[in-house]
Amino acid sequence: MEANSAKKRKSVWNTIVAQHELIIMSVPLLLYKILFSYVPIAGWAMAFQDYKPSIRSFWKQKWVGFDNFVNLFTGLNGERFLRDLKNTLGQSFLTLLLGYIGAISLALLLNEVKNTTFKKIVQNITYMPHFLSWVIVTGLVSTMLAIPTSGGIINDVLIRLGLIDEPIMFLSEPKYFWWIVAFSNLWKEMGWNTIIYLAAMTSIDPTLYEAAVIDGANRYQKMWHITLPGIKSTIVVLLIMNIGHLLEAGFEIQYFLGNGLVVEKAEIIDIFVLKYGIQMGNYSLATAAGIFKTFVSIILISIANFIADRLGEEKLI
Repeated sequence: MEANSAKKRKSVWNTIVAQHELIIMSVPLLLYKILFSYVPIAGWAMAFQDYKPSIRSFWKQKWVGFDNFVNLFTGLNGERFLRDLKNTLGQSFLTLLLGYIGAISLALLLNEVKNTTFKKIVQNITYMPHFLSWVIVTGLVSTMLAIPTSGGIINDVLIRLGLIDEPIMFLSEPKYFWWIVAFSNLWKEMGWNTIIYLAAMTSIDPTLYEAAVIDGANRYQKMWHITLPGIKSTIVVLLIMNIGHLLEAGFEIQYFLGNGLVVEKAEIIDIFVLKYGIQMGNYSLATAAGIFKTFVSIILISIANFIADRLGEEKLI
């Protein structure tokens, strides 16, 4: 037993010595991560204080236990927070669903394009919106959804097709806001998100396609029975990662396109933190909301990882 332990320790030490250059090079990155990702966690103590920055030092604030978390879910703040939680989850789910379907579909179609020039043109066109800031994108979206006389191409097309008689005020009616967020994200990120799927498709064994052709499979059957199963592990890993971000529905698009008429559907948790936490000097409430987001994200990603493991798929942790 002792001999095995000694042998194991020696093996670990030999591995460290053999890889000491890599270990030394990773130290700055490790310190960077600790400094900017873990040290700030000490600020979570603010959620358990009645934090007043101008009165006394950080560790001499009045400690209030879980009062800020109770305040987060009760009274007027509780009504706002639960509404914003619902909006965050709804917008994130629609964005995730449309984003997955759009990116995978586009990647499958691009993978079937044999004309390299045309394929590169399509890729460049679909990639470009990714590099636009949300300020520009929300400006474009706002113009496209305006009335026809103000450049609203969506209303113009719908009227010309006879689908509507009067222009729809998309940004004034709450029921459209979640879909506006989802389709804006789809337009901006769909092309960029295909990169990973296209890379995964290159690792599929070409002989599988050749065998399918011999068996008489058409193009759609090859996509369904070879390409999609070939990138299944990539899809699962990305899904797990994205589920962990379900409470991060964005910020800029809701902030720039939201207004008083659609606030009941536009306001999300990050805007709640800004409006009712930071801007009102209630840093403790804002920190409590941030901690809630973190714990829910950890739970969601753990559940998704567990389900993937039970189904025999790739897992992240």
